[in-house]
Amino acid sequence: MVLLRSLDPETAHDWAIWALSKELVPANHTGQEDRSPPSLEVSLWDGACVFPNPVGVAAGFDKHAQAVKGLLGLGLGFVEVGSVTPRPQDGNPKPRMFRLEEDRAVINRYGFNSHGVAAVKRRLQDYWEGRLRADEEGRRKEDEGRRGLVGVNVGKNKTTEKAEEDYVLGVRELAPYADYLVVNVSSPNTPGLRSLQRKGAFQSLIQAVQRELNGQSGQARGFVTNVRGRRVPLLIKVAPDLTEEEKKDIAAVALKTGIDGLIVSNTTVSRPPSLRSRHAGETGGLSGLPLKELATQTIRDFYRLTGYGQLPIIGVGGIGSGQDAYDKIQAGASLVQVYSMLVYEGPGAVKRITRELAALLERDGYTRISDAVGAAHRSRQEEPHILTVDLVEKGTERVGKKSTGMGVWWGWWRRS
Repeated sequence: MVLLRSLDPETAHDWAIWALSKELVPANHTGQEDRSPPSLEVSLWDGACVFPNPVGVAAGFDKHAQAVKGLLGLGLGFVEVGSVTPRPQDGNPKPRMFRLEEDRAVINRYGFNSHGVAAVKRRLQDYWEGRLRADEEGRRKEDEGRRGLVGVNVGKNKTTEKAEEDYVLGVRELAPYADYLVVNVSSPNTPGLRSLQRKGAFQSLIQAVQRELNGQSGQARGFVTNVRGRRVPLLIKVAPDLTEEEKKDIAAVALKTGIDGLIVSNTTVSRPPSLRSRHAGETGGLSGLPLKELATQTIRDFYRLTGYGQLPIIGVGGIGSGQDAYDKIQAGASLVQVYSMLVYEGPGAVKRITRELAALLERDGYTRISDAVGAAHRSRQEEPHILTVDLVEKGTERVGKKSTGMGVWWGWWRRS
């Protein structure tokens, strides 16, 4: 780690990915004792995805699916590759990644640099062929590396005018090799991308991707023929820099269209006055410790706006300890992702976080991680949220109860 920190940030990151791709980083599979405890297992989407633990690595770390096996071997519950664009593109000029060491933060303005769908597809095919072959031959190991899941995050090329076409192409090519899919509409480094979070564009994009996923199967949601024979849940990654009205619009569209979840959040374009690094003024997205509170509050808001548990959330932003992960889980996240922490603490931090998280669950009397999801809302005794989502025919109203796993909340739906 000391050697890598002596290099410029992007070169250091490239070397880390190379080492992981060659499995030169010590893997965490020495036996049963290295497995995450049962309390950390997370099952989502009717069992379509069973995560050995809730700690994953965020998109942007392994952009090109070069180090999936090596990363899962560290003890991560899942790896999200990407963002992947249809055509290869270089991204923004260098330098485009900066360490803010005094602030335990990173600023990047990569701009969706990508090897493209074809290259990533080949690598994922190779990964899954090896993993499934090992399973068939009875060489299935009991470590996280054999149990972890793979998400695929798709984006658009910089010069594409019709964004929907790029996202649909990415989904079409990569869905068979994904445990879950993510549509990234929140990177601050691609001009105009965040405008896709606006209500009309957001709904149109989701529906276009869903039509591709549904194909001729007639399924309500999901792609049912991935390499493991399971449907592929669809998630949307959103920014932390949203107004309350924008959050309400996104939540309403998410519930109306029936997507499977949200990733909250991407990097921020804001700059807290507390930043001390000389790189604080660099343009791009800020991640790491300064994003922690903003991301947690955004998770809390979306958990409330989506009906207290109706829509699974993956929480991202400033996680450096088990307590940080636990705070996001109690705010409403079912899973969490790390990135900047790996820059500063290296791969050993993954198991430290999962150990700390398991200890916090035991301390608070929870037997499984799902029991802690949204606990901060219960302790605050928030009032039930009133949902206004377009779910029924115009001119009619429906009032009903919905169980969300944390008690019964009243929901009112009306057509406006």
